[in-house]
Amino acid sequence: MNKYVYISAMALVTFLIRVLPLTLIRRKISNRTLRSFLYYVPYVTLAVMTFPAIMEATQVPWSGLISLICGIALAWSGAGLFPVSVACCAIVFVIELLLV
Repeated sequence: MNKYVYISAMALVTFLIRVLPLTLIRRKISNRTLRSFLYYVPYVTLAVMTFPAIMEATQVPWSGLISLICGIALAWSGAGLFPVSVACCAIVFVIELLLV
């Protein structure tokens, strides 16, 4: 019985979080700070989900960290998504081949 109450409460909260902004905000958001905050929310969410996966997906955490640093450097220098991902995979492969 308790689990149905918990599931119903979670469904209600999830529904309200998704529906309330659509019903309460009908006009364009003119607040500069709020617009900036909402602009960066998807990027921050992706980073928060990706960073722990990078560190925990490898056998040696150092290979994940070195790969992350090299990937950031490559992306900063203008490399595209595919070359960065291939380089990061190659770096992890080589480091784990040498250390494990």
